[in-house]
Amino acid sequence: MGQDLTALIATIHDRRDDLIGLTQDLIRIPTLNPPGAFYRDICDYLDKRLSKHGFSTELIRAHGTPGDSEKYPRWNIVARREGGHRGDCVHFNSHIDVVEVGSGWTKDPFGGELIDGKIYGRGACDMKGGLAASIIAAEAFIDRFPDFHGAIEISGTADEESGGYGGVAYLAEQGYFDPTRVQHVIIPEPLNKDRVCLGHRGGWWAEIETFGEIAHGSMPFLGDCAVRHMGAVLTEFEDKLFPAMAQRTTDMPVVPEGARSSTMNINSIHGGQPEQADDYTGLPAHCVPDSCRIVIDRRFLAEESIDQVRDEVTALLEGVKAKRDKFDYDLREINMVLPSMTDREAPVVQVVADQIEKVLGAPAQFVASPGTYDQKHIDRIGKLKNCIAYGPGILELAHKPDEYIGVDDMLDSATVMARSLAQIFQT
Repeated sequence: MGQDLTALIATIHDRRDDLIGLTQDLIRIPTLNPPGAFYRDICDYLDKRLSKHGFSTELIRAHGTPGDSEKYPRWNIVARREGGHRGDCVHFNSHIDVVEVGSGWTKDPFGGELIDGKIYGRGACDMKGGLAASIIAAEAFIDRFPDFHGAIEISGTADEESGGYGGVAYLAEQGYFDPTRVQHVIIPEPLNKDRVCLGHRGGWWAEIETFGEIAHGSMPFLGDCAVRHMGAVLTEFEDKLFPAMAQRTTDMPVVPEGARSSTMNINSIHGGQPEQADDYTGLPAHCVPDSCRIVIDRRFLAEESIDQVRDEVTALLEGVKAKRDKFDYDLREINMVLPSMTDREAPVVQVVADQIEKVLGAPAQFVASPGTYDQKHIDRIGKLKNCIAYGPGILELAHKPDEYIGVDDMLDSATVMARSLAQIFQT
């Protein structure tokens, strides 16, 4: 067994150039979400790659899910490789979509440049590097142990960055994560190579709109300014909600430290006239705004209930209404995700933690994610609890300019993944 594992590790490190090339190829397919571009292209690429290695593949379109259209169909791939004998199935799930590029880049965001052992590009860290590492790990394991007891699955799924409803949620509804079919799930999200991520906080997203009355801007007293009403809401948030949230902490091992408390982000604010196109050279009209909207992103703890989260915001809005003349509002829920947490004694947790210590020479850290990821659907819809996130990459680089993934980190994570397969299958 010892010699076999040594050979397995050598096989992975011998494929360094293949790992680099695979990661670069994936980055160079600009799977931006929104709108959900090039999903079929990356699935076709993965289909060709994995089919050559003996995987049977399915390309699955999530018809009717949010964002799915003829122009931007929500494509997913699930590839399965059966071993020589019956046994558990280990599933590696990675999302194929990436967020907008944003400003501040000094590298080509879709160039996949290799500089000083780092591969740069949008999605390099989150999470095409993790996808590539899982593929190299699985292929190397299969080459060393072709008659293993069990099955390995690799999926590339859509829309994680916008909730996962056209990806993992859809597949879970179709039974792809049924515990009778899949027993262990590893999601190679970038939580750092020495960490096992057990789960994530909850999320509640809502739009709040305040109303007013339009009038001439030179006579605002004849109208009612919706933006000023929203200002009163924001003041209430600043004076009451944000201080209250900062006092709450969780027993979940959430990283970074600031995410151990409840948080809320104001995603956007808009009031008054629509913004004009960049080529518009005229001046704005003089109007009192009759509407103002904000979108809030409330992240909550396992110790908080979703009803408490909703009621707290509603109570603050009602408080403003009670003391502010002409104030009226509308609150619309956009989405809701409950916290998810895998037990630290779960089999996949113990196996991956054991291999992290063997490969890296230090005990694994157990963490939870500040943001949600597709474990929520595997847990809530698939009813599969034996699920973790583990993959290469530095969490703080996700969604940032000049995002990168370290090649050595990918090799180390691929080694942990491959050795975890050997332990699960008792090869």
